[in-house]
Parts: sequence; C-alpha cells; structure tokens
Amino acid sequence: MEEETNKREQYKVSGDEVIKKVKEIVKEGNARRIIIQNEEGNTIMEFPVTAGVVGVLLAPMLAAVGALAAILTRCTIIVEKR
Repeated sequence: MEEETNKREQYKVSGDEVIKKVKEIVKEGNARRIIIQNEEGNTIMEFPVTAGVVGVLLAPMLAAVGALAAILTRCTIIVEKR
C-alpha cells in the first residue's frame, strides 16, 4: 500500500500580496490546503483546495482572503501539497 506524503511550503508576505500569492498557488494546481497565519503564528484562515476550483467557486474564497488582507500587515501562507 502506497502512503501519501504531504509537503509543506511557507511564504511570508505582506497583507497586500496575500491575494496575488493565493491566486498563484491555486493556479499551480497541486495544493491540497492553504493556511494563513498572522505574525504571531495564529491560524486566521484555513481552507481546502480541490482540483478544478475555478471562477465562481474561487470568488468567495478570494473575497474572504481580501477582507483578511485588509487587516493584516504581514502573514505567513502555508501550502500543503501532495
């Protein structure tokens, strides 16, 4: 039986770069989950990314990330990949 391994990548970005980076991550297509943490390391938002997330399904997620970005100065985006 083959075990599935998850790889984590971290990106430190400013609040105004969050949406751009999340769009880039989703476009790559190999992310399973995106976690956004504040400067203190507390998880602010966490959501799964399923294959085929485009357009209408992506819009509400980006709106929430945009609202979050307005209150953050620096944050860490953690991406779980397969």
